[in-house]
Amino acid sequence: MDIEVKHNFNAKNLTSFKVSGNIKNAYFPKSIDELLYLLKKLENPVVLGNCSNVLISSYGYNGDVIFTHKCNKITFDKNKVYAQCGAKIQMASKLACEHSLSGFEFMIGFPASIGGAVFMNASAHSQAISDCFLSADIFDLDKKEVLKLTKNEMQFDYRKSVCQNKNYVVLSAEFELVEDEKSKIQERMNNNLEFRKSHQPSLALPNCGSVFKNPINNSAGKLLDESGAKTFFVGGAKVWENHANFIINHNNATSEDILNLMILLYNKVKLTHHIELKPEVMYIGNNSSKEEKIWKILVQK
Repeated sequence: MDIEVKHNFNAKNLTSFKVSGNIKNAYFPKSIDELLYLLKKLENPVVLGNCSNVLISSYGYNGDVIFTHKCNKITFDKNKVYAQCGAKIQMASKLACEHSLSGFEFMIGFPASIGGAVFMNASAHSQAISDCFLSADIFDLDKKEVLKLTKNEMQFDYRKSVCQNKNYVVLSAEFELVEDEKSKIQERMNNNLEFRKSHQPSLALPNCGSVFKNPINNSAGKLLDESGAKTFFVGGAKVWENHANFIINHNNATSEDILNLMILLYNKVKLTHHIELKPEVMYIGNNSSKEEKIWKILVQK
C-alpha cells in the first residue's frame, strides 16, 4: 500500500501540549484498510488520534507511531451514527446537531478523536460517551484480528474501558442518538462551550486538559488547590492559575519539565491528603531513563 510515512518526525504541531521529540517512524493511513495493514504488519505500534491527551517525550520515541486523523469518516443512518477512529468529536457533535440528534452535545468542546474518546470513555457534565455507545470494531494487537465489542464487553467505567487493560486499538464505533429539536441541541452545545471556556484553558495556552483523574468521591482539582498547587511551576511548565488540575506550556516547556511538575503535584497531594492521584495524560517515550522513572511512579508500576 502507498501509505505516507515520515522518519525522525517531530509531532510537536500535532499535539495540544506542543511538545515532542523525533519519532523514529510515523505513519499516516488515509483509510481503515491502510490502518489495518499497518496494525497487522508492525510490532506493537503506538496509535494516536488528535493527540489532545498525550505527552510525547522531547527526547523522542524510538519506535512506530500511527496517526489516525485521516481516518475520519462520519455517517448517519436515521438515529445511528458510525464514526471512524480519527474523526474529531467536535465535528461529530456539530453534524449530529445538523441531523437533529441529541447525545453528543457534551463533547462539543473536546479536542479529542472518536477513537481516543471511546478508549478512555470521555465524559463531561454527568454524561459519558458510553451513554450512547452501541458497539466498536477493535483490533487486537496480540492476536492480530478484528473484534466487534458491545457496550457490555467494553467494560466502561469512569475514564476507563477494556482497551486500557488489553492491547486493543479502536478502529470505529457506532452510536445511537435521540431525536430532538435542533434549536434545543444547539442551546445545550452553546452552554457547554461557555462552561468550558470559563473553567478550562483554551488551546492558545498549550495544555492537555485535565492532568489527573478525579479520585472516587473527590476532585483532583480541589485536592491540588488545597495543596497550594496553583503557584507551582517547573521550567517552562506551570499550573494554570484558574484551575489546579491543568498544566500549561507557557514558555517552551520540555516533556521533562511537565513530568517533573506532575510528580511535584502528585507528591504534594500524597503528603497533604494521603491520596495518590492517577494521571489522565498518556506519556510516550523510551529514550530518557529519568522520564521513565517518573512515569512509573505516576502510574504506580
